[in-house]
Amino acid sequence: MSWIRERISAVLAGSAIGDALGGAAEGFSPEKIRERYNGRITGIVAPYYGENWKTARPVSPYHKGDGHITDDTLMVQAMIQVYADKQDHLNAFDIADRLVPLLQTEVRWIPELERESILLQRIFLAEKWLVTRLQYGHIDPREAGVGNVVNCGAAMYMAPVGVVNAGNPAAAYAEAIDIAGAHQSSYGREAAGVYAAAVAASLAVGATVESVIDAALLYAHDGTAAAVAAVVDAAKNIPEDTDHDTIGVVLRDAIRPYDTVGDAYREPAMDARVPSRTKSIEELPIALGFLVAYDGELMPSILGAVNYGRDSDSIASMAGSIAGGLGGAAAVPQDLLAQIAEASKVDFSVHANLLGDVAEHIIAADLDRAHAEVRRVGLLQGA
Repeated sequence: MSWIRERISAVLAGSAIGDALGGAAEGFSPEKIRERYNGRITGIVAPYYGENWKTARPVSPYHKGDGHITDDTLMVQAMIQVYADKQDHLNAFDIADRLVPLLQTEVRWIPELERESILLQRIFLAEKWLVTRLQYGHIDPREAGVGNVVNCGAAMYMAPVGVVNAGNPAAAYAEAIDIAGAHQSSYGREAAGVYAAAVAASLAVGATVESVIDAALLYAHDGTAAAVAAVVDAAKNIPEDTDHDTIGVVLRDAIRPYDTVGDAYREPAMDARVPSRTKSIEELPIALGFLVAYDGELMPSILGAVNYGRDSDSIASMAGSIAGGLGGAAAVPQDLLAQIAEASKVDFSVHANLLGDVAEHIIAADLDRAHAEVRRVGLLQGA
């Protein structure tokens, strides 16, 4: 297996592990998580509501926990299929022409529903927006995200964008910003670009946590840039002997001025998730904060995010993907990944191989395009 394919596999594995472990804790506070599970989550756990998972929250009747991947991973896998279909970089029109039909037509196993269905039946309201606006509203894909709730919905499936732009965070940022315009606006769209840039940076030869953070800060704007800087600075100043729970508290304190949702995650304020130049989604800065706090180690970063609660599956998925890019296959607990694969009835190697194939194809095409650009500039200078 080539170096880049091994790293791609680790990115997807880290993302899926974070997603599956974080699902059970999603929406809850650290205190509630410790109370329910008699301490910190350290691996696969049962649903928060046990056997009542179908009825405890009718708005979200999903089997989270027991090693089930959630919509985060399912959307990542859908994006991989879109890349494989086009065999090149994507733009907002590809989201309308390729992703939206896939959401509505392809039947697959949905772990949280425990049955086969189309992905449209699992994705939540902010993601259903894609179909509403693009399929039924016929909105220009470049601006269809305007009006949607501003959240991490677009950012959560941008890891493949970082992968096909491995080592080139500038290109990853630009591509993700274009794609995310079909889904999100404001700081939700910005987070998609910065997350893709961070994944791309993690796949550069010789990448470190510091180089990933540098890339995120280089391309981030407005409230997203301020939030990443604040959380990363807080993480850097955490004493080495600080306990895990306190690390989460420190990061939450740092993101609070930029987070619109508020401390009661399931009771957001009236101005939550609305466009702003000064705010940020919570998930990406916190994921980067855990990576800094745990020196890029995959499982400590993931478990920190899981026990942080709130949107824990997305935070842990983002942290896990970047840590996977940095650490490669050696950082991935293969036994845990196998348990998640069995519980979710998914073969992760299929998606890793598919993304590896298309990434290698796109990278080779980018090299040809780069040579052509050099020739173009050389001719202009000669003229």
